[in-house]
Amino acid sequence: MNSRTLSKLIEMKVKMFTSGPFQTNCYVVSCEEEGKAIIVDPGFDELGETESLVKFIVDNRLVPEFVLDTHGHPDHTCGNGIVKKRFGTPILIHKNDANMIGSQGKRIADAFGFRNFSPSADGFLEEGKNVNFGQQSLEVIHTPGHSPGSITLLGTYEVFTGDTLFAASIGRTDFPESSEVDMQRSLEKLKHLRDDLIVYPGHGSTTKLGVEKRSNPFLTGFL
Repeated sequence: MNSRTLSKLIEMKVKMFTSGPFQTNCYVVSCEEEGKAIIVDPGFDELGETESLVKFIVDNRLVPEFVLDTHGHPDHTCGNGIVKKRFGTPILIHKNDANMIGSQGKRIADAFGFRNFSPSADGFLEEGKNVNFGQQSLEVIHTPGHSPGSITLLGTYEVFTGDTLFAASIGRTDFPESSEVDMQRSLEKLKHLRDDLIVYPGHGSTTKLGVEKRSNPFLTGFL
């Protein structure tokens, strides 16, 4: 039995933490069988905001293996450095958003009023590649539109959409590097995924992909 088959039998454990001025959702996603985990979009701008995340990881004896950024905006990346310092966790992002973190990221974070900013990436997330942790795996889907390097992470029962898809809405496309055309293409990709997937967005509440296909005006075309 291969690791992908095992991942279908052992569900991922997903814990959400919401923080920061834009109420960004950060997720600790773990393989309960082996205790390995990833941290998606740590938007913590203060050390105090990380206390509950650290406690959850320590209490559950998890070993964080990667920080995954669904895109490079500071409300999703400003806690990268805090998490990396605490757990020694490599930072992964799509190459098209890599310029938004590191030294240039400090300028962007300052412009938005954030106290912290992300170090440079340690590696890149590529379309069609899998991020493996324990017996679990997430597939990287490049979903630009909100930003050039926005990605979605697809699991067996869940999909982490960052700021591409929200419950009843989508991410903004009026930023300098955003693209409405790219967003529409990315939404078409998501529309071809299974209805029963649980959507874990970058902001707001979780939802089901089938619900969004039926009622989200950006997916139904009833705008």
